Amino acid sequence: MDTQLAPTPATSDRTAPLTGHPLPLVDIVIPVYNEATDLEPSVRRLRQYLDTRFPFPARITIADNASTDDTLAIAHRLARELTDTAVLHLPQKGRGRALRTAWMASDAKVVAYMDVDLSTDLDALLPLVAPLLSGHSDVAIGSRLTPWSRIQRGPKRELISRCYNLILRTSLRLHVRDAQCGFKAMRADVARRLLPLVEDQAWFFDTELLVLAQRTGLRVHEVPVDWIDDPDSRVAIVKTATDDLRGVARLLRAGVTGPRLPRFDDLRPPVPRSDGLHRIASFALIGLISTAAYTALYLLLRGELSPVNANAVALVTTALGNTAANRRFTFGVSGRPSLIRDHAAGLLAFAVGLALTSGAVALLGALAPAAGRSAELVVLIAASVAATVLRYVLLSRWIAPSERDGEPRLTLEGTSR
Repeated sequence: MDTQLAPTPATSDRTAPLTGHPLPLVDIVIPVYNEATDLEPSVRRLRQYLDTRFPFPARITIADNASTDDTLAIAHRLARELTDTAVLHLPQKGRGRALRTAWMASDAKVVAYMDVDLSTDLDALLPLVAPLLSGHSDVAIGSRLTPWSRIQRGPKRELISRCYNLILRTSLRLHVRDAQCGFKAMRADVARRLLPLVEDQAWFFDTELLVLAQRTGLRVHEVPVDWIDDPDSRVAIVKTATDDLRGVARLLRAGVTGPRLPRFDDLRPPVPRSDGLHRIASFALIGLISTAAYTALYLLLRGELSPVNANAVALVTTALGNTAANRRFTFGVSGRPSLIRDHAAGLLAFAVGLALTSGAVALLGALAPAAGRSAELVVLIAASVAATVLRYVLLSRWIAPSERDGEPRLTLEGTSR
């Protein structure tokens, strides 16, 4: 696809920071087609808001979709006059195409978009991107249909919007209230993995993106917005509604006959593996937390169960959580490809620990039948420490080598449609 990007006269390299300005944390894309009238006042208003009221460095990217009026010329002039403002030109129409191209190329941590008419109150921008910058969420959307939203639009558009979102909830089981609000953002690392799965290049792009985000288990944050309808909207309602219904039918078919989608952890970048010292520290911390949980659970169960049974239940309960935490934080493994194998290794290590600790309890009962629960607990903790050391050795051998040995990891980058 032929694209042209012009951040400033000095550079056309998307990945280079603008001279004198920090690398943007947020890249706000404004897709436009023949918006020569509204483009300049809207971009200037947004730039002023970002410079005076938004706490993070942000870029505006004007994505021109093959405009035939003066839109592109105005966009280039704005890029020359305003700081942190770029132009992306595409020779083909399609809002989804523009967003996909701009988001995939962005060097920001969070990518967002808003309609050129700025119908959404800009004060919703910080609540939109904050959970993405903090890592709490993966996708964030503005919603005009929450009880806390304030909107002004005609009854016809209101009815169409509510009916469409009702169709999405009943047919595709989409959990968000408003799939079409032109005010959305994503973590850029997640976008680079999810966007290759989105087929639509036009107005259904938003809906398909949200459906795929939900089906892959991504965390979607919904923000109530204040929104004022633009009476001069260029959206062809009948054609857009027809295309949207075709898109819904396609996603319904894909949900039944299509390939299984990757899950949440598979869309995350692999966690870097730590060195040996950090590994031991992480394992020790997780072990302390697991031991505390085990101790509390054992004491809770001991009144109802025998020492051996209370020990077994407490170990089983904490073993899976311990393996999951060590897999993620100690050995830097994420995703599903080795999940079953790693947990099987964890359960085998657990069985060794169970045999060791249960044997210690049985031996104590044989040598000192009158020993109280304090002695029981001391013996169990000592045996648990020995089991923990053995567990680290076993897990280091069974889980850690997967990346060293070149085991492939699932990634969605470069996936073809």
